[in-house]
Amino acid sequence: MTLNRRTFLGTGVAAAAALQAPVVLGAGKPRVVVVGGGAGGATAARYIAKGAAGAIDVTLVEPTRSYYTCFFSNLYIGGFRELSSIAHSYGKLASEYGINVVHDWAVGIDRDARTVSLAGGGVLPYDRLILSPGIDFVDGAVEGWDVSAQNKMPHAYKAGSQSELLKAQIEAMPEGGTFAMVAPPNPFRCPPGPYERVSMVAHVLKQKNPTAKIIVADPKPKFSKMALFQEGWNTHYSGMVDWIGPDFGGGDVSVDPEAMTVTIDGEETKVDVCNVIPAMKAGRICEIAGINEGNWAPVIGHTMQSRMDENIHVLGDATNQGDMPKSGFSANSQAKVAAMAVRAALTDSKMFPAKFSNTCWSLIGTDDGVKVGATYEATDEKIAKVDGFISATGESAELRQATYEESIGWYAGITSDMFG
Repeated sequence: MTLNRRTFLGTGVAAAAALQAPVVLGAGKPRVVVVGGGAGGATAARYIAKGAAGAIDVTLVEPTRSYYTCFFSNLYIGGFRELSSIAHSYGKLASEYGINVVHDWAVGIDRDARTVSLAGGGVLPYDRLILSPGIDFVDGAVEGWDVSAQNKMPHAYKAGSQSELLKAQIEAMPEGGTFAMVAPPNPFRCPPGPYERVSMVAHVLKQKNPTAKIIVADPKPKFSKMALFQEGWNTHYSGMVDWIGPDFGGGDVSVDPEAMTVTIDGEETKVDVCNVIPAMKAGRICEIAGINEGNWAPVIGHTMQSRMDENIHVLGDATNQGDMPKSGFSANSQAKVAAMAVRAALTDSKMFPAKFSNTCWSLIGTDDGVKVGATYEATDEKIAKVDGFISATGESAELRQATYEESIGWYAGITSDMFG
């Protein structure tokens, strides 16, 4: 079956059906290039290589040699983990699964020639391309801030050195100082993430600087696990956290990194640390490839194929796919569907109906863990939520501790699933 643009964009069922027949690629092994080595890309590369058992040539392009997970980076800021515990290498993917790991930046995609250009000058041909580049920030999203100010007002929404910087700034705050966060608008990576971070900052300040204050300027009237976080802040950090929603100016914010001020609804406040988390968009390589609609890359949920190009699959935070949140768990789940689809397209392996799941755990205080999650299925229109769950307010300390311990086990499991 050959897909033209009309049939491809019109129905995911047609796309899924087309994947049942192997593609004729000419001499040599079919080639898959994966751009981005996080929860989506690393998982996809591993599952394709493992499932194909040498029948597909897999190349993973990732600029960093040590990958720091954004999930659990807040626990490092809060003092519950060492930075080294969220750092992972690509050695096993290369040595045990035969993946060609290229540490370079992907800077160009020629969709007609099916090639990826690298910053170092290399060119990688592909039969299928998987893009899992994570997020970039929307220019001008917060007045007075751009990425050139990230050393004075860090975002720490790409883990690693930014996480180290923000943690150091928090610990160096003067007695009774002020920490400010500018929270992002929807949609964004890890919906509970900013509020878990507030909890972790409060945990540090309660121990080291108990008279300090936290201001959160938020453009959203509500946020993920809102009742759970606010209950936890009242329980653990009473009087420390001041959340300012849009009704009180939380959406009217500007910053001055040189003066270290935050202006909310016209009122300027001098702060000691400011964590600016701007509006987000798909990683720039999606824009370069010309597969975005607006800020995100639309995909067919049955296969995670781009709705702009059937030879490209897009995963994780970069996608506009429907009901799933942008999270590491989501990206990992989507990667397995994409890997199955790619193997079906390039070999004679079977394609099964796409199923997805996600859980987001958050730590509010010592042994006080909460979670939210759901299961999903692919429809022709989107990835649709089937059912969900969320922790309840007023849960016992024993249940909250068990939830936190569950998250620790999940982290070990997913990172093993990603990196082998």
